[in-house]
Amino acid sequence: MEKIDASDFEARCLALLDRVQATGERIAILSRGRPVAVLAPCSPADSVCPGADLEGTVEAAGDIVSPAVPEEDWDSLN
Repeated sequence: MEKIDASDFEARCLALLDRVQATGERIAILSRGRPVAVLAPCSPADSVCPGADLEGTVEAAGDIVSPAVPEEDWDSLN
């Protein structure tokens, strides 16, 4: 894995992002010689909305806008 100083990463960020996307390689980003982050390509599963698996599993039954409790039962109206 290639290692790059944070200051160098800052100067070349967009080019490095393009390279990681194109090649799939990972790059360790160093601060004062110590690794602080890893730049890695996203997996296809990461690019999908987390709730996509739930699509079509929920069904609205009845009125979802009106209050669930009738107004007569509201203590704040008394």
